[in-house]
Amino acid sequence: MLTITDNAASAIRSLTSQPDLPDDTGLRIMTQGEGAPSFQLALTQGPAAGDQVVEEGGARVFLEPAAAGALEDKALDAQVTDQGDLSFRISDQAPPA
Repeated sequence: MLTITDNAASAIRSLTSQPDLPDDTGLRIMTQGEGAPSFQLALTQGPAAGDQVVEEGGARVFLEPAAAGALEDKALDAQVTDQGDLSFRISDQAPPA
């Protein structure tokens, strides 16, 4: 199952805690295109039917079924650039300690 780093959880909480968004808002990850998977991310109000829900550190991520399969052994991380831009990155999960 996709894991969410502390940085990603913090970034998602920041995005979804805006006062004009419903409480059940989360980050949805969907596959797009053919061939090697690429992903689209969007804020959505609750999961769609069939979505896998991952909750860590107060952050909610909804994975559409194809994305859930492609990301089952991955980790979602986030970083903010010096210009203040937020980017998410998917990497292999760290081995257990």
